[in-house]
Amino acid sequence: MKLIVGLGNPGREYLMTRHSLGFLVVDHLARKLGARLTKEKSQGLYYKTDDYILLKPQTYMNSSGECVSVFMNYWRIPKENLLVIYDDIALPLGQFRYREQGSSGGHNGMKNIIENLGTKEFKRLRVGIGYEENFLIKDWVLGKFSLPEKEKLEGIFSTLVDSLLEWSKEDNFKKVMNKYNSR
Repeated sequence: MKLIVGLGNPGREYLMTRHSLGFLVVDHLARKLGARLTKEKSQGLYYKTDDYILLKPQTYMNSSGECVSVFMNYWRIPKENLLVIYDDIALPLGQFRYREQGSSGGHNGMKNIIENLGTKEFKRLRVGIGYEENFLIKDWVLGKFSLPEKEKLEGIFSTLVDSLLEWSKEDNFKKVMNKYNSR
């Protein structure tokens, strides 16, 4: 069983904001798999299939690790089977980067996950949201995607979903991501 976590903020006011990009990727993957959404007591919305648990923590971004650690313990998911998907202002919109481990890179959701799991050794997929310097970072990440941004993202969601599905077959996410990133 693999746990794929998309980071974001719950609530209608955060729907389609840059900081909730992880939620959007998880929703696209769930649609492709035909998975149904379930409400869990441990402050997370999740989809479950035979191969995956797709999690959207409802603890708000900066407390995401609380929900992730509960799910990992409850479902007995080894850290090798965890993948966290989140937004990154350092990457141009739509570009994505995979790492097998690393620091939070200043992302508070990742920082909280690292603190709650007690390790930096888990897979992560950063998806670029870009950054316009005339905005405060907080205003940028909590801002909604423009129509051209949404259109560009629709194209990468398909690629991301295909790569995530291939991961379950290959069990070598680095190889899969290198293949898709080179397109």
